Amino acid sequence: MSFREGAAVSFRLDANVPPRISLNLPAATVMCVKGANGSGKTHLLKGLAFVASFVSTSFSADPEAEIPVAPFFSDPEPTSFFVDFLVDEATYRYELDVTPAGVVREALFKASRRKTLVFERTQDTVKAVARLKVLEGVKVRRNASLLATAYHHQIDELVPVHAFFKNIHFNVGSSGTRESLFMDIYKVAQLLSEHDDVRRYVEQFLRECDIGITRLRIASEEGSDGKRRFFPVFIHEVDGRECDVMPATESAGTKQIFRLMLPIAAVVAAGSVLVLDELDLYLHPHLLPKLLGLFLQEKAPGDPAAQLLFSTHHNDVMDLCGRYRTVFVNKDDNQSYAYRLDEIPGDVIRNDRTLVTPYNDRKIGGVPRL
Repeated sequence: MSFREGAAVSFRLDANVPPRISLNLPAATVMCVKGANGSGKTHLLKGLAFVASFVSTSFSADPEAEIPVAPFFSDPEPTSFFVDFLVDEATYRYELDVTPAGVVREALFKASRRKTLVFERTQDTVKAVARLKVLEGVKVRRNASLLATAYHHQIDELVPVHAFFKNIHFNVGSSGTRESLFMDIYKVAQLLSEHDDVRRYVEQFLRECDIGITRLRIASEEGSDGKRRFFPVFIHEVDGRECDVMPATESAGTKQIFRLMLPIAAVVAAGSVLVLDELDLYLHPHLLPKLLGLFLQEKAPGDPAAQLLFSTHHNDVMDLCGRYRTVFVNKDDNQSYAYRLDEIPGDVIRNDRTLVTPYNDRKIGGVPRL
């Protein structure tokens, strides 16, 4: 990690934020991360991705494996994380202090009228509220989250909290951005073959992107191992007739949209969180507002509101997101730090002015030193 003193990304919006930006919600539904190459943008996204993965899957890890956490330049001190989140109208805070060798401390708090401890774990010792005393008798592993362990032991009260982290989708891991963290187009095709409503959703979005596709068909063939292999067929209309285009010859941008649409559809439907490093990879800048629009639609009361945390190098997206939904990452002396643009004092940034001009003029940070 490149953050020695830490960093926080807050989606919270106060009463001063215009309704056209807040969508009458207490938290933003998109958050853009900008910064120069090497500033620490990916490391910032890694934080949430690591916690989500650790909480949801660490019980399945090899009991002897190290925890894939990267401290600041091999600092032996524990790396600390915290996540504030909402589940069923209840606010929680999850805290984690961890080293590659194991969990140092793990705690969950729930806030209704006041903040109350649900459980606290110090290495292999657990203290929990009365209704969860069963946790104190559970054997914990040094490299597994107590929440993941509780889920394995079917402790029902903590299932919604575990589900919150499990439903976070991301394309960044311990080694950086990895497209493989999202399913390849063949796995996506197989899932779409089983869910025609989602296939229609993806097909409609592809058509609206004006990339020449009129229909999307999912085909399959039997492989040499006897298993069926599914793949998308992108159908273009040329001179009044339909022409099939296979994945091998379709554009990288179209395949990237196809690959992204399944996690986006899942997150939007569930009202969960999507973390995307380099959202603009292979995509034309004009497509970014279209993708962000899926998260910026006003919701009816009670409908889940999905959230997107993403990084990009395209500047125009800043004006779409504005100062309340844009985080800059800078680096000094190889130490990264982050700030949301509405934290900048003075009137350099205003709601009625473009952000691109002060950004290009180097007045608000986030640009390389060339």
